[in-house]
Amino acid sequence: MLILDELFDLSLYQELRRISRDTESQRVLDELITVETQHLAFWQTFFDSRLTALDVGRRLKLQFMVLACRLLGTTGIHLVLEAIEVHGVRKYLSLWAGYKDQPLGNALKGILMDEFKHEDVLVSQLTARKINPERIRNIFLGLNDGLVEILGAVSGFFGAFGDATTVLIAASTTAVAGSISMAAGAYAALNSEKEVQTTEFLRRRFLGEETATQMEEQPFTSAVVVGCAYFLGALVPVLPVLFGAKTALLSLLTAGGTVVLVSTLLAFLSGMDVTKRIALNLVIITIAVGVTYGIGLLAKQVWGISV
Repeated sequence: MLILDELFDLSLYQELRRISRDTESQRVLDELITVETQHLAFWQTFFDSRLTALDVGRRLKLQFMVLACRLLGTTGIHLVLEAIEVHGVRKYLSLWAGYKDQPLGNALKGILMDEFKHEDVLVSQLTARKINPERIRNIFLGLNDGLVEILGAVSGFFGAFGDATTVLIAASTTAVAGSISMAAGAYAALNSEKEVQTTEFLRRRFLGEETATQMEEQPFTSAVVVGCAYFLGALVPVLPVLFGAKTALLSLLTAGGTVVLVSTLLAFLSGMDVTKRIALNLVIITIAVGVTYGIGLLAKQVWGISV
C-alpha cells in the first residue's frame, strides 16, 4: 500500500506539473516530484518490490483529480496539493503510531520528517497566499446544511400536505428564510469574534506584547457566501418538486447523490476518512427524512391538515 500511495502521489504531481501554467506552482511541483521519487525508491528498496504500475482504482482516482484540476485551473491544483499533504501526514502519523517500535517505524519517521520539513512547508507556502480555507469551508458547509434541512422540510410537507404545489411553496419560502437566517448567524458570530480579537490585539499592542495577526475573514463577505451556499444546497431537494415530482422520493435520491459528492469533497479537502464522512451524512439525512415525514403524517392525522 505504501508503494502504491507514493506512486500515486508521484504520478499526480507529474500530471499536475504537465498541465500547470503557473510558474510558482511549477517550481513547487518540481521539488515535490524530486522528493516523491526518492520516497518511492526508498519503499521499493525497503520492501524489495518492483511495483511500478497503479491499480485500477488509483488510476481512476488520478484521472478524476487531473480532470478536476483542468477545470478549476491553478486554484484546483492548490486545493489538491493541500489535501494530498494533509492525507499523507495523517496516514504516516497513524502508521508510525502503530509501528514505531518496529523497523518500519524508523522508516516511517524518516518519511514524516520529510513531510513536515519539506513537502508540507512547500505546499503551505504555496497555498497560504492563494486559498482562503474559511471560504471553502463556508461554501461546503452551507451547501450541506441547506441540502439536509430543506430535504427534511420537503419530506415533512409531503407527509402533511401531499400536494406538490403546496410543498413547493412551503419549501421555497423555508429555503429563503433559512438562507437569510444562516447568513445573519454567520455575520453575527464572525463580527463578535472580530471585535474580541481586535480588542485583544489593541491591548497587546498597548502593553508592548507580541501581537498575533488580526482575523482576515470579513463577516459580511462570509455571511453572503454562507447564505448563497445554503440556498444552492436547498435547491437540490426543491428542484424535483418544481419539475413535477409528486412524492419526496426523487428529492431524497437527488439529495442523497449530492450528499455523497459534497461529503467526498469535504472529506478530501479536510483530510477526513471519506467513507466515514459519507456514511455519517447519509445517516443524518435518513434520520431527518424519517422524523420530518413522520411529523408531517402525525400533523395530518391529529389536526386534519389537507389541501
